[in-house]
Amino acid sequence: MNAHTKETQDLMTPSSALAALKAGNDRFLKGNQVTRNLNQQVDQTSGGQFPFATVLHCIDSRVSAEHIFDQGIGDLFSIRIAGNFVNEDILGSMEFACKLAGTKVLVVLGHTACGAIKGACDHARLGNLTALINKLEPAVEAVDAPAEADLRNSLNSDFVNAVAAKNVLMTIDNIRSQSPIIKEMEADGAIQIVGGMYDIATGNVNFYE
Repeated sequence: MNAHTKETQDLMTPSSALAALKAGNDRFLKGNQVTRNLNQQVDQTSGGQFPFATVLHCIDSRVSAEHIFDQGIGDLFSIRIAGNFVNEDILGSMEFACKLAGTKVLVVLGHTACGAIKGACDHARLGNLTALINKLEPAVEAVDAPAEADLRNSLNSDFVNAVAAKNVLMTIDNIRSQSPIIKEMEADGAIQIVGGMYDIATGNVNFYE
């Protein structure tokens, strides 16, 4: 399979870009990944890159967008940070990817059993990690159930996953409120912003639409 060119990127729409990610995850689940010559794709992208999607996801070693969406070199802008939240630098990266480099879909991807979310549920404090945890704790507070304090921690996997899902939705809200450029592109239909959750036990991505 060849790497994307400006022409093939231009032919894609937000809906077809999302469909390509869904199809890639389906191939991943079934073990039917596309055969790629990655060295050839290195050569094909040496003069420029034309990714069709931008994915914000966690640093978790089990959650690699290129693998779980069965994509090759030059297909995705992959933004990774523990807890998949946004700040000024990440928003700037997204604006570059969407506005200047032409990606059609922006995915915020959380995942089950997220260690950063577990840390937020436990209100962990450790060096520079503390500042990161602070950015995730609003999602903890936004999840109402369970109300019992002894159930609102990392030992409760259902609570952890509910917080991770809430964090995805809050991150999308933050993208729209903090980036007028991306918000306008979405309103104009130039891009689609989609949330999703990756299940580390099954390999399945559940998109929120």
